[in-house]
Amino acid sequence: MRAARLIKMVLLLQSRPSMTAAELASELEVSERTVTRDAQALSEAGVPVYADRGRAGGYRLIGGYRTRLTGLGRSEAEALFLSGVPGALREMGLEDAASAARLKVSAALMPSVRDASRTAAQRFHLDAPNWFKEPKTPELLPAVADAVWDDRRIVARYRRGEGEQQRDVVRELEPYGLVLKAGVWYLCARVAEQGVDRGADQGHRGHEGHSGYRVYRIDRFTAVEPGEERFERDEEFDLPAFWDERAEQFARSILRDEVVVRVSPGGVRRLPYAVDPQSAREALEAAGDPDGDGWVTLTLPVESEEVAHTQLASLGPEVEVLAPEALRARFASDAIRLAGLYGS
Repeated sequence: MRAARLIKMVLLLQSRPSMTAAELASELEVSERTVTRDAQALSEAGVPVYADRGRAGGYRLIGGYRTRLTGLGRSEAEALFLSGVPGALREMGLEDAASAARLKVSAALMPSVRDASRTAAQRFHLDAPNWFKEPKTPELLPAVADAVWDDRRIVARYRRGEGEQQRDVVRELEPYGLVLKAGVWYLCARVAEQGVDRGADQGHRGHEGHSGYRVYRIDRFTAVEPGEERFERDEEFDLPAFWDERAEQFARSILRDEVVVRVSPGGVRRLPYAVDPQSAREALEAAGDPDGDGWVTLTLPVESEEVAHTQLASLGPEVEVLAPEALRARFASDAIRLAGLYGS
């Protein structure tokens, strides 16, 4: 345990000019006193760890020291090969580069763990798209991916709106990151030009992000022209955190209507699988006590009456719509038609 920690400490110091005791303690998940003892042990072992005293002090390696203690164990090697997503890399045009990198890593591994890529592939496979949907790679994805990796501005033309309201919009963008969600590719970008880009992405319509960041569905791009200018990336931008925040905002924003329903005990268990899970949980928590038959009456946020009809129909006789009256009438009509199909 301590040997692994000492190796990690050397690698941390090797990757940065210097680190404070507090920073090392945080990375190694030990106390600052343990960091001091470990630094002394490394120094006694011949590793040139130097401690700068004072307020701005810290630990650093001197003399351009580089360790060769970079051998990977089996679990580390398998985790490394699992970190790639072959399908996504292929769609971004990075399959050849990823294949070359895997070969180089495999060649550098000790003979005992060179089969890590095979054993990892036998134990884990990522299938990102939803069921019953044929994944389609956006034609312009490789061009967008190149700009993302190169921090290069792009001029993008994309479709906004639906049907007769559809029109093309052109924006100069700073492409920060790509997200693959349920088989659909999204670009997280910042608008380079002055002003605010309203309604950027129809998949995430109506969101006004912070600091000018927006989300665009790449399959809505009709043209992408790489610019000559690179942009200076905001190093504080956290892509996973930004996406989580935006996805939650999107899920909330589309639930514009409400329905009042009675749900049976069985329906209560199935409700989070039929509608937005978070909204279902919150509606159930806010509901009153069950009636004498165990049914619960609750107010449920929904996207629209049409969507609510489709979602709640999956619960069959485990739900009764009380309001709005138009939706209740649709379910009553469905019940009559079903009775006619199945008879008594």
